[in-house]
Amino acid sequence: MRDWFRRLMMGRYGVDQLTWVLLVLALVLSLCGSIFQIGFLRLLCWVVLFFCYFRIFSRNIYARQMENQKLMRLWYRLKNKTANRPTAQERKNYRVFVCPTCKQKLRVPRGKGKISITCPKCATSFIKKT
Repeated sequence: MRDWFRRLMMGRYGVDQLTWVLLVLALVLSLCGSIFQIGFLRLLCWVVLFFCYFRIFSRNIYARQMENQKLMRLWYRLKNKTANRPTAQERKNYRVFVCPTCKQKLRVPRGKGKISITCPKCATSFIKKT
């Protein structure tokens, strides 16, 4: 039985992160459709499941990899949007400026008046009020 399945899946795409997301989405749609008695959600669940199995058994591996790559880029952007955000304490004590030449972010202490800021990356100097 295992050899039969292995031969069936040879040259096919298989399961990736997008497939798991689609399976969870189908499960949520199915539960919501059953609880709230909405037939449209059940139909949508079947469409998502069909697309999921289409991806698993597809032989166009490159196209499926590109679809998964789009999901991973979106996930990375969403995940890192909050990771690079300064904390409340940092916003209270520091100001962030962007170098006009190289666009490097520079953090300077607040309350120092007008100061000359020198970018460590490109050595451009500019004056800002903190």
